[in-house]
Amino acid sequence: MSEIRVKICGLTRLEDVIAAAEAGAAYAGFVFFAPSPRAVSVAQAKALAIEAPVGLAKVALVVDASDALLDEITGTVPLDMLQLHGTETPERVAGIKRRYGLPVMKAVGIAGPGDVEKLDQYVGVADQILVDAKPPKDAVLPGGNGLVFDWRLIAARRWPMPWMLAGGLTPETVATAIAVTGVQQVDVSSGVETAPGVKDAGLIRAFVAAARSGRGAVPRL
Repeated sequence: MSEIRVKICGLTRLEDVIAAAEAGAAYAGFVFFAPSPRAVSVAQAKALAIEAPVGLAKVALVVDASDALLDEITGTVPLDMLQLHGTETPERVAGIKRRYGLPVMKAVGIAGPGDVEKLDQYVGVADQILVDAKPPKDAVLPGGNGLVFDWRLIAARRWPMPWMLAGGLTPETVATAIAVTGVQQVDVSSGVETAPGVKDAGLIRAFVAAARSGRGAVPRL
């Protein structure tokens, strides 16, 4: 098994970006969605991205963003990837890839078996897929809600592209999630926080270590 790659999302402070890099995370996520308590301005994200340690891939999370907002973000912030966390269609994903020339990760929310098939429509369109917990209908945020879905729904699924697992992961649960799903990349936000947008260096280290431990227990069906 290759080394598990970890994404720390919702970063708002430079010390947390540095802590993510020092712990061995592969990706740093910046949220450009105003209702989120983890949202950063374009100027804030630029400052964080410029100071980020070399080797940490910088990801912009947007939700049904307009071209105007994406123009501003990509023209100001040094980025390595765009993460689309809204209701973007495959056509919109393809259009964003063409317009900006950056790798695109498309998030899809999962709550039940019927949601899993929605992932397939982005195969060959997005560069990566993020499999996340589907938010409740009355939720303000499309992600970062600390919700977990039944990982067994995707235990036997594989896609011909890199994919990442998100949704309520913590240092205590991530190894089991990896054992159940076979995923090689995991995403965490609220699971390493002391408050929304405020990460904890110790929790980040614990999460990365647990993700790479390979000691998760597979629940019995």
